[in-house]
Amino acid sequence: MTRACPACGSARREEFFTWPGLPVNSCLLLDDRSEAEAFPTGDLVLVVCHDCGFIANDAFRPGLNEYSDRYEETQAFSPRFRQFADEVARDWVERYQLRGRHVVEIGSGKGEFLVALARHGIGSGVGIDPGVHPERVTDEVADRLTWVSGWFPEDHPDLSGAAAVVCRHTLEHIGPVRAFVTQIRDALGPTSTAVALFEIPDTLRVLREGAFWDTYYEHCSYFTAGSVARLFLSCGFEVLAVSLAYDDQYLLVEARALPADQQPTFTPADDRGEISAGVEHFRRSVTEATRHWVGRVRAIAQQGGVVVAWGGGSKAVAFLAALGQDAAGVHAVVDVNPYKHDHYLAGTGHRVIAPQELTVVRPDLVVVMNPVYLSEIRADLAQLGLGEVRVEAL
Repeated sequence: MTRACPACGSARREEFFTWPGLPVNSCLLLDDRSEAEAFPTGDLVLVVCHDCGFIANDAFRPGLNEYSDRYEETQAFSPRFRQFADEVARDWVERYQLRGRHVVEIGSGKGEFLVALARHGIGSGVGIDPGVHPERVTDEVADRLTWVSGWFPEDHPDLSGAAAVVCRHTLEHIGPVRAFVTQIRDALGPTSTAVALFEIPDTLRVLREGAFWDTYYEHCSYFTAGSVARLFLSCGFEVLAVSLAYDDQYLLVEARALPADQQPTFTPADDRGEISAGVEHFRRSVTEATRHWVGRVRAIAQQGGVVVAWGGGSKAVAFLAALGQDAAGVHAVVDVNPYKHDHYLAGTGHRVIAPQELTVVRPDLVVVMNPVYLSEIRADLAQLGLGEVRVEAL
């Protein structure tokens, strides 16, 4: 590869997976099926850096993405996810003594996590996101929070008053990751000791599980515990901890800004051997996993059965794209988020329906996009009188 690694600058990189023609957005609310089916596409070309372990989509072109008020990424309509986010918020406020202090969240989405931080005691907060909907934030703590419908650093460049910078499920959408993390460190100021609290998907799990549904165009950057620690250490932060969370699907990255005259002492996990092994496994297993699900959906459709997917987000867009023509064998996509209902997924144009509509659809198979929600989904199906429906997770 001739292009340098966006995380460390190394040229020792290797392409290992290519997926052409993926929708360039997977969380947009599309009102029209024809628009959804004709949605713009881009290529996924995953390249691993053998020096730092960072994986990037070298075919990513940021101008193709749309992040706007019709971007609907929130998972907060799931009780399981709300509980998890609330526990993380409480833990960070308590351990990093953020009560009464100012916090900035970059990529705040619909604002639920910043609200949770305020409930647990932060004094004030700013949420930065092009897809924010301030009118949805009706909590009693809302008067302590400010929303910036835009971007960091363009629309909110100064972080010098922040005791903490929070960034959850955003860094994986950033192509020039080292430049971005360095911008955050510089915006805090040279003497700052603010904490940086990040949450990102764990790529080792994706590689080990052959989880092709967790690779999609919007995610142009893929991290492991070791590669993200190496990145933060190189950008002026001391890494305090990197830990797995949410059934080991996510990495929680906790770091502290270092004054310019200090050097970090953290030793990141040397997981590059695991990354190389994971890359080889992913390369071998994706075809087999895709063939399995194509066969599963095709067999039920040929027998006149009904298949639905549960989870109307990025995983569903990737899963349906992988099915190719057999995606027509999936009747619809179910989601508990009411803002998604009666909209259409980019690429295949599947309609997103409410769980209650399943009493009419009467599915034979529900394919769950994320196994962490299996218990919730089975409980919802039982409440609808559909407790005997077969449920399988990716």
